[in-house]
Amino acid sequence: MGERTVSDLVVERLREWGVDRVFGYSGDGIDGVIGALRRAGEPAFVQARHEETAAFMAVGHAKYTGGVGVCLSTQGPGAVHLLNGLYDAKLDSKPVVAIVGQQMQSVLGSAYQQEIDLVRLFGDVCAQFVQAAHDPAQVPMLLDRAFRAALATRSPTCVILPHDVQTAPAPDPGAHEHGVVATAPGLRAAVVVPHTDDVRSAAELLSSGERVAVLVGQGGYGAADEIVELAERLGAGVAASLLGKPVLDERLPFHCGVMGHLGTTASAELMRACDTLLIVGSNDPWTEFYPAPGQARAVQIDIDGRRLGIRYPVEVPLLGDAATTLRALLAAVKPRENAQWREKVTGWVRRWHEIAAARATAPAEPLNPQGVIRALNDRLPADAQVSVDVGSVTYWYARHLRLPPGVPAHLSSTLASMGSAVPYGLAAKLARPDRPVVALAGDGAMQMNGLAELITVAARWRDWADPRFVLCVLNNRDLAEVSWEQRETEGEPRFAASQDLPDVRYAEWAALLGLRGARVSTVDELEWAWDEAFAADRPMVIDAWVDPAIPLLPPLQPDEKIAPMLDALRSEPGPLAERALAHLRRERADEGF
Repeated sequence: MGERTVSDLVVERLREWGVDRVFGYSGDGIDGVIGALRRAGEPAFVQARHEETAAFMAVGHAKYTGGVGVCLSTQGPGAVHLLNGLYDAKLDSKPVVAIVGQQMQSVLGSAYQQEIDLVRLFGDVCAQFVQAAHDPAQVPMLLDRAFRAALATRSPTCVILPHDVQTAPAPDPGAHEHGVVATAPGLRAAVVVPHTDDVRSAAELLSSGERVAVLVGQGGYGAADEIVELAERLGAGVAASLLGKPVLDERLPFHCGVMGHLGTTASAELMRACDTLLIVGSNDPWTEFYPAPGQARAVQIDIDGRRLGIRYPVEVPLLGDAATTLRALLAAVKPRENAQWREKVTGWVRRWHEIAAARATAPAEPLNPQGVIRALNDRLPADAQVSVDVGSVTYWYARHLRLPPGVPAHLSSTLASMGSAVPYGLAAKLARPDRPVVALAGDGAMQMNGLAELITVAARWRDWADPRFVLCVLNNRDLAEVSWEQRETEGEPRFAASQDLPDVRYAEWAALLGLRGARVSTVDELEWAWDEAFAADRPMVIDAWVDPAIPLLPPLQPDEKIAPMLDALRSEPGPLAERALAHLRRERADEGF
């Protein structure tokens, strides 16, 4: 073996931080680290088809495992491609470390090939920590700071390694002199508990509420039992943010489902009528779906003090871990009888389930996309992992999929970037190859990057203990969410040149890769395909031929909010608009309009 280099040190440090895989794409700017990964044999290197999806995989790894995701790229275009995935980590508060190559220091500033000011490039997305190494002795300290900052701030960070630094001899680990900073890896999170007086004030506020609502976000993970116990004690109704959907069992009779534009009628009723609001670990941006300012007194629990009170006027902010803080509240909250309120809540929930079932079974041409997702409910394995893309499929996931307790489901929520489902699903599968994965995507996302990353699935599935990786594509030949947004927010008719998508034979592409595939256009074919996919000996793509005319209707909106959508549809020619108008009127009637 040759002389130990800085790159060898980098790989050793990754192992010391517990990193078991690195997602990326190689290039000359990062060749030193790639060579060290080859020599060491671990962490495993996962080659994506594109640096953007490598970054998505790193975010997915952080979401499904709770650890730090690591992505790697070369300089120039490779570095630029990482940005979208890193912004996904930033906006959804997940720890990711990006290791990025750079040209040799001697050419920087000369407008050299692929030369980009990478510190400036990553300065916003990795605002908590981004630094280029200029000396081999810096590198251990920079990596330690990057990991600590990522964990402490739940955000992406970046270390930039010029090529000449990567290939330089490793520094003396025992150096003790001026200008050398010695550090060690490792960080254990602390338990954060609010002040006792604040807990007492929050308990008094919640105990005095007559119509209590609880909004649960991703910060509620690990606190499901405490949330349910507190809701029972207060007779409260519960709603979830999109990221908080997997936290609680949605079969609870007082669980109103997801809140917001893509949420349920029950959650809208809950927020409109409550007089007290407890927000647990949520930063949901749909502020118009919160109670009106002044309507409800509010308590908020969050581990990040920067997020307290930024979505709703909060009377008692509690800085702390959700489970620990909720246990403190349970010790102080006085039970109260709120049977009348709880009866209203459960009535709204029952009514929503009736509405959802009717919408999912409504006739469509050919398949109703709501029914496609709803058909998964009785088939989803109890040990599954779910990934969801951005688009109309997000609405149907939010409203119709019932996740068994303990089944994780993740998506690009706050950034809302298309193209996350397949790389997220891959990250979930690589972390737990013994568990089946279900990825839900639209045809727009599939054409954006899903077709390419399906190659990665095909290259890796034989190594998985459980080979099931089920990818369901809602194929409506339309950028449906944007089409409906144009109608709703702009009053504009659908613009075919912008919205039409080519018809791609996703199932045949899967077969070409050695996977299974089925294109379905009837309910019988759909049910067969779901059953077949979960019995298959390899990954399977379900190409569901669905109707783009199904509305993406926000819940319980007044007539004036829907009027632009109606006007836009009336001005669109053809049978698609006629079907969409009929569906919209039927769904509005379901809601009592």
